[in-house]
Amino acid sequence: MSRMNGTEILIDLARRPLEAAEHLRGALTPELLNAHPHHDNSIAWLLWHAAREIDEQLVALTGAASVAESGGFAVRFGLNVAPHELGYGHTPEQARGIVVRDADLLLEYLGAVVAAQVAYLETLDAADLSRIVDERWEPPVTLAARMVSMSCDAAEHVGQAAYVAGMGAGAFER
Repeated sequence: MSRMNGTEILIDLARRPLEAAEHLRGALTPELLNAHPHHDNSIAWLLWHAAREIDEQLVALTGAASVAESGGFAVRFGLNVAPHELGYGHTPEQARGIVVRDADLLLEYLGAVVAAQVAYLETLDAADLSRIVDERWEPPVTLAARMVSMSCDAAEHVGQAAYVAGMGAGAFER
């Protein structure tokens, strides 16, 4: 049996949110995507945010352009959001402003940012993973810890989207 190294484990983890989100393909109507279950995070918001948080954190780590910009997703979504906005701290009105009628577009964007994350991870070695990337925390955040955080946050939001989808459109406020 071969052993996985740290980078291989992080690559496997990075792919998990997209794998989970793909199970929603075909089940998400525009009405269900944009319905709000007694709070302000629709499935569209949850999937958009899952991708945005990976995208923007990769920008901070790599200095590369966001996938939203370089891949044309910002234009295709046509949302009234700032270029680096990712949904943290959204007011209820802002969350309700994330309206996406095309589930495939959300899944395509999530797939593109996961691919970018995996491509970045493939360039790293064990020494890179222990590099400090954020001194604002105690203990300071390593690159490996940031990668785990990015993937887990995205997986949690995809899980929330799956839960909301399972509730059915009749359970929502419009």
